[in-house]
Amino acid sequence: MSLPVLYGAEYSVYTRIARLALLEKGVAHRLDPVDVFAPGGPSAAHLARHPFGRIPVLEHDGFTLYEASAIARYVDEAFPGPALQPAGARGRARMAQVVSLLDSYAFRPLVLEIYVQRVSRRTPDEARIAAALGPAAVVLDSLEILAENHLAGPDFSLADLHFVPILAYFTLAAEGAAMLAARPKLSAWWARMQRRETVLATRFPAEG
Repeated sequence: MSLPVLYGAEYSVYTRIARLALLEKGVAHRLDPVDVFAPGGPSAAHLARHPFGRIPVLEHDGFTLYEASAIARYVDEAFPGPALQPAGARGRARMAQVVSLLDSYAFRPLVLEIYVQRVSRRTPDEARIAAALGPAAVVLDSLEILAENHLAGPDFSLADLHFVPILAYFTLAAEGAAMLAARPKLSAWWARMQRRETVLATRFPAEG
């Protein structure tokens, strides 16, 4: 069996999701850097792996897969190690709900609008940040209700590792840190996540 290769970037939210899944399962792998923001855009070789030129992409024994949530589920089911998906139908449904919620409603306001504008731009667009605060609050309130221990039940799952990279960036913005602090259950969840070895091993360069 060949070593799985993950094509992506250390700064990428979705690459980190895939890396977290691999590390949680204890899967030895190689991260092959791909910078989709490089001049000229993705290479022809990468476009052959991913027709939309995004990251991450996983290659494993001749099988090529893109989309982080699909990669994470494949890793959980294809390799031995601790289960990353709940056993019951309701737990799996809740996990799928959280992952979909994060992709559909969280990534843009928390990362692209609030984090990027506040932290990555020399001159933040205050109007864009202000417009994103309401949607961000709805996301956090929705997850605060679920965060009793983990986001999809009593055990760590793909739902948790999907939120870790998003919240890691979001809380680097002053607005994000303040909004998280106002939600005690999510704050406690985040404190637990930050102690996990896999989370520490995949910290973004921006986290220092």
